[in-house]
Amino acid sequence: MGFDGVELVGSMALSGVRKDRELRIHESLDELSTDLADYIAELSEASVKERGVFAIALSGGSLIGLMGKLCEAPYNKTVDWAKWYIFWADERVVAKSHVDSNYKLAKDRLLSKVPIIPSHVHSINDSVSAEEATDDYEFVIRQLVKSRVISVSDISDCPKFDLILLGMGPDGHVASLFPNHSVLEKKDEWVTFITDSPKSPPERITFTLPVINSASNVAIVATGDSKAEAAHMAVDDMGSDLPPVPAAIVQPLKGKLVWFLDKAAASKLDDGTQVSA
Repeated sequence: MGFDGVELVGSMALSGVRKDRELRIHESLDELSTDLADYIAELSEASVKERGVFAIALSGGSLIGLMGKLCEAPYNKTVDWAKWYIFWADERVVAKSHVDSNYKLAKDRLLSKVPIIPSHVHSINDSVSAEEATDDYEFVIRQLVKSRVISVSDISDCPKFDLILLGMGPDGHVASLFPNHSVLEKKDEWVTFITDSPKSPPERITFTLPVINSASNVAIVATGDSKAEAAHMAVDDMGSDLPPVPAAIVQPLKGKLVWFLDKAAASKLDDGTQVSA
């Protein structure tokens, strides 16, 4: 056990690659939300101090609700919101006003409640095709890499986001990177699209794995019984007989990975995983 009932796991080796990974397992969603807000606020402060900006990529789903404490005291006053630049690790190809839009979810639940500068919010173009929107988004990101709003990885030509926040589906998908899908093999693009998502809506835009794995920090947030099997398959050593779920191949090359889990999502983890470094 670590601090405040949080169980921690330090560095471990996976497939011969050193994987800096930390598990934070919480008794309640309220505790998890507070810890997640602390984590994001600390990374924001460190990034603004070092670079003058904080480039953060969001996903959709329950993750946004779990970030809600950032809208409350003390974070709503202490975080330097004017230095935030917001991106999306994935988006559904729907209108920004549509109930399925990750942008709408973040705007309604988070961005409209804190003093973010509107021009710093880089949502995906909802007025063109998935392919065009993908090209547009990659162009925007490339321009911001050139101006150093987004850092660049020193071991690849990928953008190096200060933080990428990901949820995880019951099938182990992250962003719109689904199991056994050709999108997992995309290596040359920063942003790509799919038209056959196994989860509705079918058309989606997503960061590729190399971009996710080039980030300075990646957090995967998963809660509830429905995520327990996927968390087990992603976190524990499953051997090489089965293809890994997408969440298992989120391994920042020079960054740090933190898992935020509640007890239910962590319920199938190997005992050794929860207590050993």
